[in-house]
Formats: sequence, C-alpha cells, structure tokens
Amino acid sequence: MARKLDAQESRERTLMILTPVVSVLLALIIGAVIIAALGKSPLQGYAAMLQGSLGTPAKLAKTLERACPLIFTGLCAVFAYKCGVFNLGGEGQFIMGGCVCASTIFGLHLSGPAGLVLGLVAGIVAGGVWGLLPGVLKITRGLNEMITTIMFNYIAMYFMEFVFKNLYSDNGLPKTVAVPDSSRLPGVLGTHVGVVLAILLAIFLWYLIFRTSFGFKIRAVGMNPVASKVSGFPVRRLVLLTFIMSGAIAGMGGAVELMGKTPYRLADGFGSGFGFDGVAIALIAQLNPIAALFVAILFGVLSTGGTMMQSVIGVPTAIVDIIRGLIIIFAIAGMAFIKLPQIKSFIESRLTGGAGKGAPADTPKKTEVEA
Repeated sequence: MARKLDAQESRERTLMILTPVVSVLLALIIGAVIIAALGKSPLQGYAAMLQGSLGTPAKLAKTLERACPLIFTGLCAVFAYKCGVFNLGGEGQFIMGGCVCASTIFGLHLSGPAGLVLGLVAGIVAGGVWGLLPGVLKITRGLNEMITTIMFNYIAMYFMEFVFKNLYSDNGLPKTVAVPDSSRLPGVLGTHVGVVLAILLAIFLWYLIFRTSFGFKIRAVGMNPVASKVSGFPVRRLVLLTFIMSGAIAGMGGAVELMGKTPYRLADGFGSGFGFDGVAIALIAQLNPIAALFVAILFGVLSTGGTMMQSVIGVPTAIVDIIRGLIIIFAIAGMAFIKLPQIKSFIESRLTGGAGKGAPADTPKKTEVEA
C-alpha cells in the first residue's frame, strides 16, 4: 500500500513538473502562429530572441539584471504562499524598500560602504514593516490580506511619488538625485552583485522551507492551519513572521534595484508590475524557490530578447507580452486541471493499466471482494 501511494505521488509530482514545461511550449507555438500570421518567420524571430538575450556574456548579464527584481518578488510570493498567506503586496513592499533605501542614503548624506550597507538594511527593514502591517490586520481583525496588501501597494506608490517629487527631487525634476557612485552595488561578471544575492537567496529559501523544522511548520500551517494549531504550532505567530519575511525579501529587491541598476534613482514607474509578475512566477514555479529562479530568468529572456526580435523581423514587442501571458494562463489552468478528481482518476487508470473508461484501477478488485 505504501509503495502504491509512493508511486502515485511520484506520478503526480512528474505531472506537476511537466505542466509548466508544456505550458511554455504551447505558448511558444501560439506565439509562432501569431508571428507567421504577420508574415514573418517564427524561427528567425525566436533565434533573434535567444541571440538578443543569451548570445553573448554581456547580453546574458543584461538578461540576469532584468530578471533580478522578478526573482525577489517571485521569492516573496513563494515564501508567503507556502504559509497559506496570499501576499499581493510584493510590489508595494518592493517600492517601499527602494524609497526607504533612498531616504536613508540621501537623508543621512551617506556614501561609500556605509551608504551601501545601511541602504540595503533599510530597504529590508522597510519591506518587512510594510509586510507586517497587513499581517497585523489579518491576525487581529481578520481582514483579508489580498485586499489590504493591494491597498498598501497604492499607498507605497503615492509615497514614492512624494519622495521623488518633493523630498529628494533632482532640481525640481520628477526623479530623485542619483545614488552616489561609492554606494552603488559593485559589478560582477558584467552585471551587479545583486544578481548573485538573488540567486543565493533562492537557494537559502529552498533549504529553509524544505530542510528545516521552521520550514516544516510554515508548510504545515499553509496546508492546514487548524491541524497545525491542534498540534501545538504557534499559527498566528508563524503567519505574522511569514508576512514580515516575505515583505523583507521584496524590500531587499527594491533596495538592490535602486543601488544596482541604471539610472540609480527613484522615478515614475520604479517597481511597476514586478509584484504581480512575481505572483505569476511563484504559481508557475509551484511555490518552489529554485523553480521560481528559473522562471524569473525565463521572463528576463523574453523581456530582453523581445527587443532584438522586434528589430530583426519587425514584429511588435507586444508578441512577448502575449507569450508571457499565455505561459501564465496555461500553467495555472493546467495545474488546476490535473488536480480535478476525474482527471486524476483517468490518469491513474491509464498509467496502472486499469480497465474501464477512466475508472480507477482498484474498481475490479472491489468488485471481486463484493462478489
């Protein structure tokens, strides 16, 4: 019986892994059909996309730089969702990380390593606090975190506007002054060290979630908070801590984006769209930090290579947005589809060689016992 359950779990795991892969392939096929309908060559277009994003070390570094903020917001969503917390405030926490990082550097007139370290720490703390607030509202007042985190996104966005238009405006322009050269993230392999930090963070979170007792408690609360509470787990404390850590991850991403990427300043559009892209990345990656890392890099490839594809075959960059949207739709719909009881029963009967039109494999055995 145990062996049968293990085999079934292995098959389900394989299907869950194959679903995002098939989703990417389907999205690329449909994208190819659209490109062909425009009278262009899909193979030439995709070749240009790969060449523009991965063709040279410099282009690969640019792709990783584009993927860096998505890695942070994707990991933010992964960690929160593992505890059953639907944190849609990754964008606001990302923005607040950048705002407080900038305010710390400019307000205290910091430069050099002090500005770099304190700015990064300030961004992490700010993101954690911005995650703490909806967490407190959830565990004390029972407010839906999806609504509160979205509302906090707008507060963060308007606060950022106040910062770059009023507090630290660059000669009255709608942008802050640039971060001092000495307080910027050092370069490494053609990009900045923030990319390395993002990759190391993904590995650390994977270990934390799947290889530690704390991670086990987080996953247990996410799967069944009532049973976790009965088992003696401090559910409310774990939920609140998850909010804080999730926000801190996004806040760190905001600080890294400000100090590591041109133009090294806050302006309109900073952090825009990263939060909800992070949610999509987390869902496609099935809440696995390592998988989220690779999905974010895939999104970076699409973003960087889309420009090259446009210049080579003359198709709009909206094609890339369509492909990315299709990946999200197919991946999420596919995961929901294979979890349906009828589909699981059909797959089980086909894989085990059971008889009947989609009947479970144990139906004949049950009939024999009854007979």
